[in-house]
Amino acid sequence: MDTGSTTTAGVVLLAVVAIAYGGTFVLRVVSGKQPANELQKSFFRAGHAHAGVLVVLGLVVLLLMDAAAVPALFCYAADGVLISAILMPAGFFLSVIGRNPQKPNGLIALLWAGGALLTVSLVVGGIGLLGAG
Repeated sequence: MDTGSTTTAGVVLLAVVAIAYGGTFVLRVVSGKQPANELQKSFFRAGHAHAGVLVVLGLVVLLLMDAAAVPALFCYAADGVLISAILMPAGFFLSVIGRNPQKPNGLIALLWAGGALLTVSLVVGGIGLLGAG
């Protein structure tokens, strides 16, 4: 792995600690110790799950790009996956903040932006890997 990829991987692994700690918040919500309505509960669960899965996917894409010696332009796919790992959970969490929201607010756009970035990043990464193989 090159220095940039190693640094990125190290930062992501440290971020996983924050995601795990966030799981304690989700646990308080679902156990009733933190007040939340059903919409918030489902969005908090989804946000936490997406954060965990997408950082692992981002690390896998990073490793695949490095191992296959994909041209630098395609390596940004890993960055895109990792950025979507921020945007999508942020959309889930921030769109239902407040005392008793009945529907997501405008910050739900972060979820859609993250989903679009994830899709583009995976397509670009896949093309890069096919070209390198």
